[in-house]
Amino acid sequence: MKLLPALVLLVCLFYTELHAQSVADIKKAAKHGVPGNVIAYSPQSSGLYIGSPSICVLPDGTYLASHDLFGPQSKEFEKPVSKIYHSSNKGKTWVQVAEINGQFWSKLFVHSGKLYFLGTDKHHGNTIIRTSTDNGKTWSEPVDENNGLLLKGEYHCAPMPIIEHNGKLWRAMEDASGEIKQWGKRYGTFMMHIDKTADLMKAANWEKTNVLLYDSAMLSGGFNAWIEGNAVVTPEQKIVNILRVDNRKTQEEWAAVVQISEDGKTAGFDTASGFIPFPGGSKKFSIRYDPLSNLYWTIANYVPDEIKNAHPGRNPARIRNTQALFSSKDLKTWTLHKVVLQHPDVINHGFQYIDWQFNGKDIIFACRTAYEDGAGGAHNNHDANFLTFHRVKQFRKIKPL
Repeated sequence: MKLLPALVLLVCLFYTELHAQSVADIKKAAKHGVPGNVIAYSPQSSGLYIGSPSICVLPDGTYLASHDLFGPQSKEFEKPVSKIYHSSNKGKTWVQVAEINGQFWSKLFVHSGKLYFLGTDKHHGNTIIRTSTDNGKTWSEPVDENNGLLLKGEYHCAPMPIIEHNGKLWRAMEDASGEIKQWGKRYGTFMMHIDKTADLMKAANWEKTNVLLYDSAMLSGGFNAWIEGNAVVTPEQKIVNILRVDNRKTQEEWAAVVQISEDGKTAGFDTASGFIPFPGGSKKFSIRYDPLSNLYWTIANYVPDEIKNAHPGRNPARIRNTQALFSSKDLKTWTLHKVVLQHPDVINHGFQYIDWQFNGKDIIFACRTAYEDGAGGAHNNHDANFLTFHRVKQFRKIKPL
């Protein structure tokens, strides 16, 4: 029994030393000019790359951020790791407070004062949700259908918005069990929803639409994928799913608008009108509506003309060196307001998978950032070595460019 206090002290000292080492590594890497405030860092030599940024604000004002780890040294296909971070000073500094085994591609969100984490349990795994009663330090286990195991099978998603409309919560997902086991071609899109007063942890309370499968004939044969959909309420108060689109035949970027029936049972797509031009539409983007400005906003991975002209023929999905703020009145025409992140190099630098929130007069966001770090930099623009925090101040006052 006398060994127990010593063992506890040893464990505490180990984690204190580990945290101090992590902070020192972040400070050393951040000296190379990485923009924003660094939340987390993982050098390319580790074989662990930072993915799936997510951010939310707790009821007490604490910022919470998360990411998962992918790459050759990860266990993304078996039991992947996600990490949770707190900031009590508006994003200036961050502290890791939790590590979850068996959580991937996941979104933090608060509903009715409770904290949740929704995603999959691995790369192409079950759809799961966890909850925390201590601000993200410990989390429930999705052991069965009554405790967070929502859908069994092969599923795909990203940290996409969960929105409220007509008394329900809505969340877009992808079924990954398509017959063609290739990226893009295996994904079918659908929408999940639940009564906002129901227990989110019980699978029986969730409903979903039919799955719209991959169709190689769309976009004149150039269609390669639709993924990472946004649940959005249109100006006409209809729920739609606006998805990232991969089109390998053009440098123009598109999004797909899938119509959802009012009862949430049916998803439908018009191939003639459903594809719309969208800046950065071949990469992950999030759309949210702001009632104060009466506008929809997004931070998008678009490709400016000067970058496009400098890299003729390059797939725009592989150009991730620019993030910019856009707004729209109708979800069809988007107006550029400000470039918020940019680096001239498109090969080893990238700002991607941004998750963002309105925060008073500002927008705050977390970014999967590939940047130099004094240790060889990122593996490439996709395989990020940083998770960074950023703020767009007084975004409603930023005039269109």
